Amino acid sequence: MVERSEPPREETRLPPGQYVPRGRPVIHYGRVPTFRPATWQFQVMGATASGEPRSFTWQQFSELPRTAVIADFHCVTKFSIMGNEWSGVSAATLMELVPPAPDVRHVMIWAEYGYSANVRMSDFARPHTLFALELDDKPIAPERGFPVRVVVPHLYAWKSVKWVRAIEYLVEDRRGFWEERGYHNIADPWREQRYSYQEEPGEGPP
Repeated sequence: MVERSEPPREETRLPPGQYVPRGRPVIHYGRVPTFRPATWQFQVMGATASGEPRSFTWQQFSELPRTAVIADFHCVTKFSIMGNEWSGVSAATLMELVPPAPDVRHVMIWAEYGYSANVRMSDFARPHTLFALELDDKPIAPERGFPVRVVVPHLYAWKSVKWVRAIEYLVEDRRGFWEERGYHNIADPWREQRYSYQEEPGEGPP
């Protein structure tokens, strides 16, 4: 059974510099990976409360309780897709199953081919953050992140990593794939935090 979250805020507004395109553009880096359910695993690692990592098979992960959220999607390339309905496993559910250590302040999200994106724990733990398996009541298309993509709707979409395979709890922040290549460490679209040169003191790793 899918539990639906509270209604989203008014969706007629766009963050600064964004526009609504025709259709749903798809952008990704590298090739689309092949999904192999028999060997697929999702891992929670790093600074867990127990000190041990935990892995989930595809069957175990796909059977976890699900929630649904309706949220906008803001790409750093300036298009926004409004009112998407995502269904999947909430970040809160994963943190209940595998709690972080008390001093964890950041999370690294890992995907196929070693791709990664870092987010603050305060962003990761928000109610609308989830590991989506479906978009608009259908399994996510391969080019959009099948079988699992994280959705962090209040940040620019490169933080909503496709083809997710692990999360790593971090005591100290470090930059992910695009953050190392000049993108903003936080990525708030309402503040147009697109590039690392815009970072204020304290917004990036030491």
